[in-house]
Amino acid sequence: MEGTVPGCYKLAGALRDQGIIERIGAADAGCVVPPRYDRGDWKPGDGVFNAGPMASYSVRLADRIGTLVDDGKFVVLLGGECSNLLGPTLALKRRGRYGVVYLDGHSDMRTVDNDEYVGAAGGEALALVTGRGQDDLTDLEGLKPYVRDTDAVMLGYREDESYLETLNEAGIPHWSALDVIADPSGAATGVLDHLAELDGFWVHLDVDILDAAIMPAVDSPDPGGIDHDQLRQLLHPLLTAEKCIGIDIGIYDPDLDPEQVYAAELTDTLVAALS
Repeated sequence: MEGTVPGCYKLAGALRDQGIIERIGAADAGCVVPPRYDRGDWKPGDGVFNAGPMASYSVRLADRIGTLVDDGKFVVLLGGECSNLLGPTLALKRRGRYGVVYLDGHSDMRTVDNDEYVGAAGGEALALVTGRGQDDLTDLEGLKPYVRDTDAVMLGYREDESYLETLNEAGIPHWSALDVIADPSGAATGVLDHLAELDGFWVHLDVDILDAAIMPAVDSPDPGGIDHDQLRQLLHPLLTAEKCIGIDIGIYDPDLDPEQVYAAELTDTLVAALS
């Protein structure tokens, strides 16, 4: 609903309340405070709304993540929505050539070239980190693109994915939700083989990769997704790979889960995958 602040910014608190920090044996690196969610007087055709504050936040987030990476820490970023990926990819581009594993029920490759207009950065997140879109988000510190097309992979989209042609044109390897359901471990192996020559890679997890019946507490729940066991089988080999630098988790909305049922199930899956 227009004017409503998405509840996914509460994700970190909900997963912390499930004991995720203690259960994975992590040290708490604190919080990078996000900017106010403000559409202002944005209208279609104005580009990504809230872009200026988002850019400043992404730089601060990159600074924090970079410090952890330099200290040899594996990073678990409890984010809000998919634009959180800008911070990690900027941090890693400062340090070398890194890839991104994009796990999402949607490709997030929307651009002004394949749709009427752009708006919420979450719908453009993979496009933005691969250099597609406005320079105030894609070219921070003159480092565009943060991830080369050849160094990105995408998994979990549904069969009605709107931007599959853009993925194909970019040459980004991809596995649909049905592909992952058929062989989660095989998909993970394919990803690791593709990224093997890089300095490392980051994993992005939008929890709407899960089927809507399993994870309805998201902004765009869709049928045809994977289940928790398949997500664990997909995540575990990726997150335990030597070259994996970290993971960000987003889109789960505690406002849509008042009894915290889905928070508990998601946390169990993440703990198992990170073990």
